[in-house]
Amino acid sequence: MNKSESKYFHTAQKMDEALLALLSEKDLDYITVKEICKVSGVSRSTFYLHYETIGDLLLETAQYISDTFHAYFQHLPRQEFTPGASKETLIFITPEYLIPWLSFIRDNKLLYRTVVKRFHHLPLGDKLFLDINQTIHLALEAFGIPENHRKYWMAFHLEGINAIVKEWLEEDCGDSLEEISQVIQNCVRPGGNLP
Repeated sequence: MNKSESKYFHTAQKMDEALLALLSEKDLDYITVKEICKVSGVSRSTFYLHYETIGDLLLETAQYISDTFHAYFQHLPRQEFTPGASKETLIFITPEYLIPWLSFIRDNKLLYRTVVKRFHHLPLGDKLFLDINQTIHLALEAFGIPENHRKYWMAFHLEGINAIVKEWLEEDCGDSLEEISQVIQNCVRPGGNLP
């Protein structure tokens, strides 16, 4: 990356972060270009050099969130989740997956709170939710959960895990990643039993 590209990337990142900071306070419909420029420290002309509308910035910000999140999982091997996959490959409530996820949350508290609070405003939200939903659906199928009950299992586990994370954030992530990972594992699979 040359100096010009680096400067462009840095400016765009500042505007991504400004939009996230503003989204943590109010709905997208009430955010102005003027506010984004003030929070990011860039001029209106710089904003319009990068984007035509706030919607364009929102698309880039959603990609920024996705890239930041996935960077925490780069060390894990890529897996294909297909019907009939073994139960062992469909268990994600393990330290291998939980520690990077919890690290992302701890290191990006504002970003995480904003995504949770304003999920419906982020264009990648629906795609990420669909990916998660399909993966969990496959896991529940492998564990023999009847199809008409899977939505309840998904709601229970996702809401429960989110409640633990929310409590951890309230305590400013005071407990270690390993402790919270273990709490989640114990709640989801008490005594190490699978669903």
